[in-house]
Amino acid sequence: FYAKMTVIHLKKKDIVKSKVRGIEMEFDHEKLATILGVPGTNGICEYIKEVWEESKYTKPLEITRRFANDENIMAARRVKSGELKPFQRFIHFLVMKNVVPRFGKRDTSSFLDLTYMDHLMSRRKINLPRVMIRHMSYVISMKDHELPYGDWLTLVFEAFGVPLVIKKGEEPKKYDFFEDTFLTMCKLTRENGIWWIGCGENRRRDDDEATPEEEAEEEEERNKDDFDREVSN
Repeated sequence: FYAKMTVIHLKKKDIVKSKVRGIEMEFDHEKLATILGVPGTNGICEYIKEVWEESKYTKPLEITRRFANDENIMAARRVKSGELKPFQRFIHFLVMKNVVPRFGKRDTSSFLDLTYMDHLMSRRKINLPRVMIRHMSYVISMKDHELPYGDWLTLVFEAFGVPLVIKKGEEPKKYDFFEDTFLTMCKLTRENGIWWIGCGENRRRDDDEATPEEEAEEEEERNKDDFDREVSN
């Protein structure tokens, strides 16, 4: 899939084309969302590598101070894992394993990590399917990057009718898990097998929907971003 993959970057979408076992595949982020069962494709889809620009929701210096837990920092920078609080480490783990997967170095939060971590902790939406496509595009441009989204691509292959031979997956490693004691340190509470953020009436699950005010604010930001892109082009 990755060896034959190409990505066409357009103003409002990115299109993936590839071929597996003689079957042509083509999809954009909206079709990918349908295949994966992701509820909607709203939210940010920035893919930051070396230049960390400021936007309405992304304030590099503020984010650096928040995750480094140091208000005296004078310039935006990457944040070491040792500077993160327990719940921030938990969010960093989720980003590295699910949003923009990578293997190897885990001791530093990149600009990309910090941007998505900030959105997750602020309960702002991420356009995961489009982020996935942009991450895959980056991966095929690198020579030594391990290939991400293996489990999720199985769903893509099945959707296009690619015949698969499913082999037994690799057993998860110890570092793929968090102990209950660590999750408790993150101030998560467990009830009926579900881990909750907060407790009592204030607790919220990951599938809570945004309020109408949050939806309106996000729609306003999307419209502004589309206008800015059209003007720049």
